[in-house]
Amino acid sequence: MQRDYSLLGENGRNAIETGLAAAEWYHSDVSRKDMKALMKRSDGPALRDTAILYGLMICFAVAGIALWPSLWSLPFWLAYGVLYGSASDSRWHECGHGTAFRTPWMNDVVYHISSFMMVRNPYTWRWSHARHHTDTYIIGRDPELLMMRPPALVSIVINFFGLIDAYNGWARMCLHASGKLHPEETCYVPETEAKKVIHVARIWVLIYAATCALALVLG
Repeated sequence: MQRDYSLLGENGRNAIETGLAAAEWYHSDVSRKDMKALMKRSDGPALRDTAILYGLMICFAVAGIALWPSLWSLPFWLAYGVLYGSASDSRWHECGHGTAFRTPWMNDVVYHISSFMMVRNPYTWRWSHARHHTDTYIIGRDPELLMMRPPALVSIVINFFGLIDAYNGWARMCLHASGKLHPEETCYVPETEAKKVIHVARIWVLIYAATCALALVLG
């Protein structure tokens, strides 16, 4: 039987009524001293890794452009695409949590850059991820459930290449640019954040459109 994973459905209401939503779960007893040591951060490693990532991407892009339209350019574009589509996700996640850098604004800068690269609105996704960690895998509450039952195997294989995520990202970004939030997003995004969601979406859609137009003009 297909479950209702919608945040607006019966399972979401049941989770609230039964106390599953925002529930108090077991926490391991970790001393303040140990927790402080575990949470110790430094800007150095993150700055180094970020410089390596974007430096490699620039090098691969330059090589791809220089060799275009020769087939010799393909390995460089492939390497560029892999870094663009995979490394951005981990930086989006860690910088969104504020754990990559010690300095908050550095986390914010890389978080927004990564969000742009992943076509994820930085404001809706920050609140979505907060809900995900509050109600992890609670059906009807967690907006970031990946594996559903019964499993949609074809969709899983297709999304291995990011095609579904890309489509959903573009669709949601265009919706935001039109001045609207998805009904499910209104469940966890505060009304005070709506203007930020719409504002950043409109700027990003313009940048995406300008990039596509430039690519078409240059051939």
